[in-house]
Amino acid sequence: MAIISACCHVNCNKIYNDLTIYWSDHWSKWPVPRSPVACAMKKSIGITVASLLLVALIWAVVSKRLGSDDAGPSGRSKGAVPVEIAPIEIGTIQHRRQFSGTLEAASEFIVAPKISGRVERLTLDLSDPVSRGQVVAELDGDESEQAVRQSEAELAVAQANVSEAESALVIAQRELQRNESLLERGVASASQRDSVQLNVLAKTSAVEVAKAQAMRAEAALESARIRLSYTRVTANWTDGHDQRLVAQRFVNEGDTVSANTPIMAIVGLNPILAVVYVTEKDYGLLQVGQLVEVTTDAYPKQTFQGRVNRLAPVFEQTSRQARIEIEVDNPDSTLKPGMFIRAGISLGQREQAMIVSINAIANRAGETGVFLVRETTDSDQADQSQQNLASVKWQPVTTGFHQGERVEIISQDHEVLSGQVVTLGQQLLDDGTTIIVPTANKETR
Repeated sequence: MAIISACCHVNCNKIYNDLTIYWSDHWSKWPVPRSPVACAMKKSIGITVASLLLVALIWAVVSKRLGSDDAGPSGRSKGAVPVEIAPIEIGTIQHRRQFSGTLEAASEFIVAPKISGRVERLTLDLSDPVSRGQVVAELDGDESEQAVRQSEAELAVAQANVSEAESALVIAQRELQRNESLLERGVASASQRDSVQLNVLAKTSAVEVAKAQAMRAEAALESARIRLSYTRVTANWTDGHDQRLVAQRFVNEGDTVSANTPIMAIVGLNPILAVVYVTEKDYGLLQVGQLVEVTTDAYPKQTFQGRVNRLAPVFEQTSRQARIEIEVDNPDSTLKPGMFIRAGISLGQREQAMIVSINAIANRAGETGVFLVRETTDSDQADQSQQNLASVKWQPVTTGFHQGERVEIISQDHEVLSGQVVTLGQQLLDDGTTIIVPTANKETR
């Protein structure tokens, strides 16, 4: 009761007037009820019945007011939906796709020593430029230097042995000559000559052995010198430009490293690779040499030019996507490996296409289409000209090329469409729905 009394006090007079009119129209045989304020203040047994009747009358009046607000003078504006519209364009559209990916170095060289040792000096650090063949690190070479000196000494001994063997051979040959002279004079026997001749053959073999030992000593010396050169670790890549940059350093001076332990990573940044992954739907439209525009958040105002360099011949089993490598010119080394990039590639172009805003595309019952704004007839113009009203027609279409916020549409019967389409408010529309056209659009229709 307290709630009903409070409602009666709010704008009581206006409600009472509306109730009086409604009472006279519908229940004229009944006496007009008194003012709600007086009813609320009057203490009587029938106050409960009067209050319930009052609530019913208020509901009837409010419902009538809501119904009258929805209807215009002719009733045609009932359910009209405010929308935004845009014209259908006829022109050229490119099938342009944008793929996300990352940058990778086109070439990378890992510097590692061929022998174990302690790092005595590093000549380069992170981001330093490197030339082909430049020394990047030096290992402790005391043992290697000692090995070289030892090999040199062994070679000298072997060469001395060769000289000794050659001298012994000369003496043996002279003795053989004397023995043959004595044999001709009958002084020496044939057995003595054979013994001397056997000695010559032995001395000849000794010379050959000494020479072989000298060659082995030379080889050992060369090996020692090579191992000594390994203490100077160099960056000797074979392809690409002669200048690169240090991307990573893995060790410090004083560290002990084993053979093939990475010391530095050296990369070439010009050109640089942009790597993206595409599905089989786009894979067939790509080919080597296609131009690509690459952008990155690090330099939002710059666009870098590239071209498709390689297409992977297989798709990954997990993602069903293929790796695409794009070679991007990077003369100033502005782009760096690991950056996130977007690659825009034009996959085709179509002339005289019907183009609408992507916001105009709608779906009804699993069917793709657009809402065309119908042209008003002469009989409609009298009522609709002052209210900016029109109606829409549902037009099934299929979509073709996409370019940014623009999309190509193709009617099912390949009919050329013209006029305007709804770009905002389609969720409230159906075929034949009345719409409220913005004034600016109505003037251009």
